[in-house]
Amino acid sequence: MSGQEPWTIERICDALGHPTLSQRFIAEINKAPAHELLTVFATWQQRAIDLRDAAERGHTLAAADAAGEEAPGTWIDITDQVQTAAARARGAA
Repeated sequence: MSGQEPWTIERICDALGHPTLSQRFIAEINKAPAHELLTVFATWQQRAIDLRDAAERGHTLAAADAAGEEAPGTWIDITDQVQTAAARARGAA
């Protein structure tokens, strides 16, 4: 899919990549009042774009890993923050 193609209900369903997500989208579109259709459509369009972009990043990272290369991009180590948050959630901190 090129970025130039217009977004349609069918294209969003395809981009979501999973029948359950597509069914949820179709259900929300079908149940939306007329004045909310564009909002529902735009919300799901953005979800489809985000999923497509995440999949592309995943393929890029997998290709780099398979080639034994360092992952592209800037990486920030937040291990300490995650561990602190986990400890707090467990009530240890």
